[in-house]
This record gives sequence, structure tokens and C-alpha cells, in this order.
Amino acid sequence: MTRLKGKSALITGSARGIGRAFAEAYIREGATVAIADINLDRAKATAAELGAAAYAVEMDVTSQASIDAAIAAVVAKAGGLDILVNNAALFDLAPIVEITRESYDRLFTINVSGTLFTMQAAARQMIAQGRGGKIINMASQAGRRGEALVAVYCATKAAVISLTQSAGLNLIKHGINVNAIAPGVVDGEHWDGVDAMFAKFENRPLGEKKKLVGAEVPFGRMGTADDLTGMAVFLASADSNYVVSQTYNVDGGNWMS
Repeated sequence: MTRLKGKSALITGSARGIGRAFAEAYIREGATVAIADINLDRAKATAAELGAAAYAVEMDVTSQASIDAAIAAVVAKAGGLDILVNNAALFDLAPIVEITRESYDRLFTINVSGTLFTMQAAARQMIAQGRGGKIINMASQAGRRGEALVAVYCATKAAVISLTQSAGLNLIKHGINVNAIAPGVVDGEHWDGVDAMFAKFENRPLGEKKKLVGAEVPFGRMGTADDLTGMAVFLASADSNYVVSQTYNVDGGNWMS
């Protein structure tokens, strides 16, 4: 349980949910983890719960100044940056004829621009350090296909997969591995909100969509954040040194590619 011993990690949007589960797993493997979140109070509370190996960093991925300040804070606290997980993201859905420019801009700013420019800042730091690094982007099964009500979110996650491929090819010469994880349907407070959106546009009772999508997973249930941690540790560790530009489906068999 020491595959990440001595490593410094930054996980965006990690005060709760999948990001928090990754932080817990990285700490178990010996890493020091920056709990980066736009809500600093929530990040501080999470870091306190996770123990001495975790610390809070305020970070807004829509602001370059905030991204740069967060990277600088990690370097000051931990002496460098070895692992970045681009986890912060936003979801929305609507029929094509009801998509707003505001929703489109917000999703692309957080999910795509946030991923790209956080990855860029981390890569610059890793290159300056000269010891390589690991960058893990959170994609989605939604990035593998279109969905009638989820056009913009699907497009952002397809963009994350593409950015992962290009960045991985460009940065491996510096010893920086860039890969991604594509979860399927992951249970949690996030999906309660998603279920409510589907209920509105598909005229369903609350809870029905969540029940249906869980039943359709070949594994037999929705995923959990803990189902993703094994892949997150693998991609952050030396075990993945020869893995470049890949996006791994961790979705209970929902999608094959």
C-alpha cells in the first residue's frame, strides 16, 4: 500500500464525491494530497477528516490566476507536484432546441477549458521539476457517444478524451503520462440532481431514471466512487509508466471501446 509513497498530488473538486474517494486512496498509498475545491471551507473540512497527509487549497478552474495560485500553493506545501487529477466538472441537460448559450459556455469553461489549463499549469511545473509526472483527466462514458438530452455535456467529455490523447503524445517526452478515466453512471448526490433533470424532461417520477440506468448496467448496479479508485491509483503509479494517451472505461460494462 505504498505505490505513491513520497508523491505530491493535486485533485480538483475533491472536497466530496469521486475526488474525495481518490484522495483517500492516494493517501492510503502514501501520497500527500491537496484537496482543491472552489469551496475552501468544504475543502478544509474534508482535509481535516482525511488527516495530516491532506491539506486544503482554494481553486476555481475557470480562473487562470486561481489555477496558478493553487499550483504554487502545492509546490510551497509539498515541495513539488507529481500527480494531477482533473476531476472538477459540471453537468447539465436539455433538448437541442432548449440549450442555452449560458449553459453551453459554463460547461465548456469548466469541463474543457478548466481541464486544459489546469493540465497546462501542472505540466509546466512537472517539466520544471524534471522528474516527470502523472496527469489523469476525468472523462465519461458520455464522451464516447451522443445522448438525446445531454448534447453539451457529451461534447465536453469527448473533448476531454481528445485533449488527453493530444496532451499525452506531447508530454510523454518529458516523462509525463497523461491518461483518463471514463466512468459510467456513478451513484451519489450528483446523480440525485441528474435524476431530477431527467424527470423534468422525460416526464418521469423522481427516482425512476436512476433506478432504470442502474438496472441497465451489465454489472447489475450503478457504480460507486470506490469502484474507480483502483484505476486512479494505477494511473498515478509507476505501474502505468508505459501507458500513454489512453482513456479507460470503468463503467460496469456499459461501453466497450
